[in-house]
Amino acid sequence: MNSHSYGRRQRHGRGRPRRRGGRGRFQDQRERQQAPKQKTFWQRVVEFFGGNGGGQRKPAPQGRNGQQQQPPREREPRPQRKPESVEVTSPRLYVGNLSFDATESDLFELFNGVGHVQNAEVVTYRHNQRSKGFAFVSMQTVDEAKRAVDELHDKEFLGRKLVVSGAKSSDREQSRE
Repeated sequence: MNSHSYGRRQRHGRGRPRRRGGRGRFQDQRERQQAPKQKTFWQRVVEFFGGNGGGQRKPAPQGRNGQQQQPPREREPRPQRKPESVEVTSPRLYVGNLSFDATESDLFELFNGVGHVQNAEVVTYRHNQRSKGFAFVSMQTVDEAKRAVDELHDKEFLGRKLVVSGAKSSDREQSRE
């Protein structure tokens, strides 16, 4: 007979004898039933991500030196910082905590109720033109700017309390004068 057999394929590997003796086909099934059942993929995923379906507690994680690792502490809420109030020395004002929906014309109308507005500019991101949440407004005089700070600071506008203060002057602007 050839080394290649074209007939029915044998179950045992090449060069290995058939199993004989006490291990039959049905004995393998009995052993499988007694072996602990393997978890499904989804059971292992849930167990990995901390699903406590079995009601078992995970052992405390070990630290680097074999010490018990402390559980993560609850974070305390950050105390809200009071915005830095800048004295009004120029007619230019900073408007912070601005709604992202606010436009320059909205600011123009709001500040026009206090005094004459020269310019209102909402600061935006270059790539998508979305508001950064603050703006600069230039009033006609310093007195009007001071009055705008008094009247509009902490005023609710489009669902947010505005922060209105004098704009910090940069070195560039001072060198131009």
